[in-house]
Amino acid sequence: MSAVVTVSDLVVSYRMEAGDVFAVDGVDLTIAPGERVGIVGESGSGKSTLGMAIGRLLAPNARFVRGDIRIGGQAILSCTATELRQVRRDRLGFVYQNPMSALDPTMRVGGQVALAIGGRPGMADIEALLGRVGLPDPARAAGSFPHELSGGMAQRVVIALAIARNPAVLIADEPTASLDASIQGVILDLLASLRDSTGASLVILSHDLRMVANRCDRLLVMYGGRVIESGPSRRVFRDPRHPYTRALIKAAAGNEGPDGVLEPIPGVPPVLRSESRNCAFAERCEFAQARCRQERPAAQDVDGCVVTCHFAAEGLVRTRPSSVTLA
Repeated sequence: MSAVVTVSDLVVSYRMEAGDVFAVDGVDLTIAPGERVGIVGESGSGKSTLGMAIGRLLAPNARFVRGDIRIGGQAILSCTATELRQVRRDRLGFVYQNPMSALDPTMRVGGQVALAIGGRPGMADIEALLGRVGLPDPARAAGSFPHELSGGMAQRVVIALAIARNPAVLIADEPTASLDASIQGVILDLLASLRDSTGASLVILSHDLRMVANRCDRLLVMYGGRVIESGPSRRVFRDPRHPYTRALIKAAAGNEGPDGVLEPIPGVPPVLRSESRNCAFAERCEFAQARCRQERPAAQDVDGCVVTCHFAAEGLVRTRPSSVTLA
């Protein structure tokens, strides 16, 4: 079965006053129909840029330096404006971090849903879609302005807009970041159930490691604009092969030591002014050697996972295993 999304050797930079900053540094990604993919990493790792690049939804100062993006075989980077609008409307659905900024504050929810559905939908169609995302009173929600809804209700509306045309791919960028902890799991479960009912591929971009591991089939860990480890979610979390994956897990909530304190990753993520010529994680890595600072590591297959580390096959990380707890 052909892939619904294919990203090949993608490099994306942003023009800044101090010079270009490279956010995506040579990423390859294939998403199969119906697959659940989680992309995780610290802020600045490149995950949101990668997710938004799939729909060419980046800021005006973004530049596609190199690479190819295809949705159902269609080359996105060479689409005309009309073709791109059609791809976004018919094949892609996006759920953003802040639902209030994603909705038009001047338009009632029902009107926004009608635009997303297209044509001339009746109120029954609008309310049916709002009911599908679990809003308890679709009629009331349809007649409300976004500011009259709670954060969780507004995010449900955003999800309704995203699935209005039954997209082939649903991309959720930190979909629970602005929500109370009490509603986060509910929204994630809703996304998972909609994926099951529609057959759409689901891509979740998040820093919440445990959430992604529990709800996605495959995991991509990003650092310095590169995918540094990928494979089956639980395999990656239970047996990480890249030093960054191991450090990220140890720093995740739920993995506190006996004193109740997490072990932070020392240092800060890099700001790349060009395509990296070495391992971007070298300055923060407890296993780094001279080669790491001089040579860009290639991706290699290690026991069913793809790892971008010079020494992944030697099992250096496995000599100090992480304790990972999944629900």
